Amino acid sequence: MSEREFDIVLMGATGFTGRLVAEHLVRRHGVGGQLKWALAGRSREKLEKIRIELGEMAAGLPLIVADSHDRASLDAMVQRTRVVCTTVGPYALHGSDLVAACAANGTDYCDLSGEVPWMRRMLDAHADAAAKSGARIVHCCGFDSIPSDMGVWFLQKQAQEQFGKPLARVRMRVKAAKGGLSGGTYASMLNIVEEARRDKSVARVLKNPYALCPPDSREGERQPYVSKSSYDPAFEVWTAPFVMAAINTRVVLKSNALSDHGYGKDFRYDEAVMTGRGFSGRMKATTVSLGMGAFAVGAALGPTRALLKKLVLPKPGEGPSAEAREAGFFKIAIDGRNEAGEESMRVSVSGDRDPGYGSTSKMLGETALALALDLSADDCPGGIWTPSTALGGKLLERLERHAGLEFKLIE
Repeated sequence: MSEREFDIVLMGATGFTGRLVAEHLVRRHGVGGQLKWALAGRSREKLEKIRIELGEMAAGLPLIVADSHDRASLDAMVQRTRVVCTTVGPYALHGSDLVAACAANGTDYCDLSGEVPWMRRMLDAHADAAAKSGARIVHCCGFDSIPSDMGVWFLQKQAQEQFGKPLARVRMRVKAAKGGLSGGTYASMLNIVEEARRDKSVARVLKNPYALCPPDSREGERQPYVSKSSYDPAFEVWTAPFVMAAINTRVVLKSNALSDHGYGKDFRYDEAVMTGRGFSGRMKATTVSLGMGAFAVGAALGPTRALLKKLVLPKPGEGPSAEAREAGFFKIAIDGRNEAGEESMRVSVSGDRDPGYGSTSKMLGETALALALDLSADDCPGGIWTPSTALGGKLLERLERHAGLEFKLIE
């Protein structure tokens, strides 16, 4: 990539999560130092306000005016930077032109999308252009799906070292979490529901666990899916469906395909939430399952979907206080074993902030930094990647050192 003015441009800095990413970058690198970065958005007035609120250290932070729906302004912006880091969602409504601009201009890109149908469209439309230009496009760089994707990558790396081969059957279980999903995540989920009701092809993509894989890998082993309360013999606990599983499982399966089936062609993967042992664990699993079912029904019906948007769910741009973010956390466990059960391994992944905002903003910021500072063209060619296949150990080191995550082998 030719010399460019900036290492990173943060698009969407005036939004709630975008501001948190900006705060992380200011704390980590300041302004005017070795890292050259800028804020971008469609309103200079709002950008100037955010710059003031970021404090005296950010006084010299460059500002770029660009509109998500103005391709000319996006081309001009991406040509000035090595990496674009964007929090402007729902991405199906506001992100397509930016991906196209990055793919065409050889600019690396990372986002917080968990929108499977949109990511599939971006893959089909821009994978070839990104490969030709050298742009590394990396979706799902927050709570969906870095803990799952990097956690499975970490597990399989340990398995290769210990057993000389990957583990074919892997389960991710959420042990505990404090803090909710972001308003942007809920907005994206509701937008996907609306798309699926309008377009049956979107519904077909949502049902395919291999939807994000390259075209020659969109079929494979029948995948398990936790859709109701069930007992998990591997962890000996009751479990309930996990709301992010429909996104995370697709990303993990894509990582397997992109790594030339490094987890095995018979790899099977699912996710769920632990609810405990005994009768109380079973009852909690049933309650959570019924609640998720009610949410799915409500989201599918127009009147209740409108009510959810207006009165119930957090709105994009809103979020918890700093105290609430710092009090949040998440802990997940990932269990891998071969089908005969002769070889097994378990790892944990934890984060020190609430999943939807505090941890997510740090994960995205460190992904952008890894793309800007750690990768050469030889490390990863242009294309549309997952966090683990694009960045691997380089990202894991940053997440542990600077984002409050811990990846740990459980003896």
